[in-house]
Amino acid sequence: MIVGGIAYVATRNFSDYVLGGRRLGGAVAALSAGASDMSSWLLMALPGLVYMGGLRQIWASIGLVLGAYGCWRFLAKRLRIYSEVAKDSVTLPAYLDNRFRDNSKMIRFVAAIAVLVFFVFYVASGLYAAGILLSRTFQIEYTYALWWGAAIIMLYTTVGGFLAVSWTDFFQGNLMLICLLLAPFFAIQQIGGWDAGLNKLLMFHPDYLEVMKDLSFWKFVSLFSWGLGYFGMPHILVRFMAVKSVQEIPLARRVCMSWMTLSLIGAILVGIVGAIQFCDCPLDNHETVFMELSEQVFAPWIMGIILAAILSSSMCAIDSQMLAASSAMTEDFYHSMFRRKATQKELVWVGRVTVAVIALLGIYIAHEPRQSIMDLVAFAWAGLGATFGAAVVLSLFWKRTTRNGVVVGMLCGGVTVLVWEFLGWSSLVYEIFPGTIASYLGVVITSLLDKPPSSEILQEFEKVKTLARTS
Repeated sequence: MIVGGIAYVATRNFSDYVLGGRRLGGAVAALSAGASDMSSWLLMALPGLVYMGGLRQIWASIGLVLGAYGCWRFLAKRLRIYSEVAKDSVTLPAYLDNRFRDNSKMIRFVAAIAVLVFFVFYVASGLYAAGILLSRTFQIEYTYALWWGAAIIMLYTTVGGFLAVSWTDFFQGNLMLICLLLAPFFAIQQIGGWDAGLNKLLMFHPDYLEVMKDLSFWKFVSLFSWGLGYFGMPHILVRFMAVKSVQEIPLARRVCMSWMTLSLIGAILVGIVGAIQFCDCPLDNHETVFMELSEQVFAPWIMGIILAAILSSSMCAIDSQMLAASSAMTEDFYHSMFRRKATQKELVWVGRVTVAVIALLGIYIAHEPRQSIMDLVAFAWAGLGATFGAAVVLSLFWKRTTRNGVVVGMLCGGVTVLVWEFLGWSSLVYEIFPGTIASYLGVVITSLLDKPPSSEILQEFEKVKTLARTS
């Protein structure tokens, strides 16, 4: 809340509120991007998956690392430059709108709907995790815990905006990394060391360490394709747009990839140590393995720090997602379509109210959770990645891309994910894979059938290409 108050003083206009005035340093942008990406998936869902399914679950982590590196290596610099050249765009939908001179506002409309639908489920997953943690820790009903967690996160996000979110993510990201690395190290020492622990585990689960055990081709594709989501995540890509200069991006890339790799290794180790600890007494909820393991082996004061790290993982994601959804609804829906002459102060307050509305919708979904954290995250990740990924990549690197191509591609990606989930085909292959293919085909085919972009759009594309090459 102190950080939120400081950020409130530093927020002077809507650009500050949703993009921090493009003043983020490389390290802050890196950890903010990583922490807002990993969320409760890192400290609850991933350890739970490894605990339940063994080392074959690491392929999702490898796909995520490759996807994140690809974004930082190929997208970050060009998106930072292009978003500023294209009328100083402050949101991802605004960038696409300005990039293609979309006077019809169809891009913003489709993007705003997709952001609202999929981000609400993303926020719900984080609130669900926060509710479980607070309920277990303070021995209160889940409903009360859910509302308390949402109120805390909503308050500092609505007050401080992007700067509060980024600064808190920086500190919380460091806390998450420290706990993920130290917890399995100390836990395995109390269990008796790796040799004794693994021997015990293999007595109960002989194939636990086999990375390809029962892994069909489509299951492998499903796990590996998680990395595709990075190319279409508005709350992650906006960090590229917020870096204060392209010269900061190489540092940010190194910091983010180091943090991410070490954090994923720590989460996998937590799952393995948890499987050793509980191999003879399985947990009722596999996604609480980090908490259960910590309670078994740590003193209460250390357990308190670990619980703070788990809560931080939820907060990092929820605040970024609520702000990204609020930014899209305020700038790309309210300002663009209804109140073109709205003042900066009005837009900031509309953004704050929208954050509260997004939080309430997330609470409604998480109030009686029928799905696991993993299921909610997977659906939202697939929807956003498939909707925006192809549009962003091709808008940056293929000058023949047209406005109609982007609209059709976004619709193809988002609708494919919704249909795939509705028909229950997620068990065959993760919906982000067919959704991404459909989106790319939609953009490419429609653009080729459409009339070529105007000379003004082509000149701007070449200008950005030159700037990216020389900077």
